This record gives sequence, C-alpha cells and structure tokens, in this order.
Amino acid sequence: MNWLILVVAGLFEVGFATCLGKANETVGLISKLWFGGFLLCLSLSMLLLLQATKTLPIGTAYGVWTGVGAVGSVLVGIFYFNEPATFWRVFFLTTLIISIVGLKVVSN
Repeated sequence: MNWLILVVAGLFEVGFATCLGKANETVGLISKLWFGGFLLCLSLSMLLLLQATKTLPIGTAYGVWTGVGAVGSVLVGIFYFNEPATFWRVFFLTTLIISIVGLKVVSN
C-alpha cells in the first residue's frame, strides 16, 4: 500500500511543479490561485511522502518520489507546455523510468 501512496505523492509533486509553472505564466488573481494549487499539492505530496517512509527506506522512497515527479513533470512539459520531445529527452526519460522500476524490484 505504501508504494501506491508513494506514487500518488509523486503525482502531487507533478501537480506542484505544474502549478508553479502556471503561476509564473499568469498575473493577478489567476496567478494567486495557481500558487494556492502549488501550496496544496506541495503539502499533500510531503504528507504522503512522510506516510510512505514509515515502512519504506528513506533513500528508496525519496528516489522513487523524485523520479515519479521528474518523469511526470517532463511529460506535462511535453504534452501541456509544448516542450520538445527530442530523442535524447525521451531516451533519458526512459532510463529514468527503468531506474524507478529497478528500485522497486530490488527493495524489500
């Protein structure tokens, strides 16, 4: 169950990165709303990470959490912010996903 909690925490990391990007793109009330979303996602991500580390090793949990966040943020960047999907970006994204899966496989 804590692996699922950890993945959800990573998805909230994607949420706070996305909200931060949108807060920087906008002005006024809309920017403040995006910043509020950033704070909410940040808080939920940290609380879920804390919960997951009660039974998972901190090094593994942190690695998976940042990996899920990094993969998700790159994918949001490509599909939502129209960032380039070059061969090397996709190649290294794939190696990151393989590394996350590897951490799960070798963890007790």
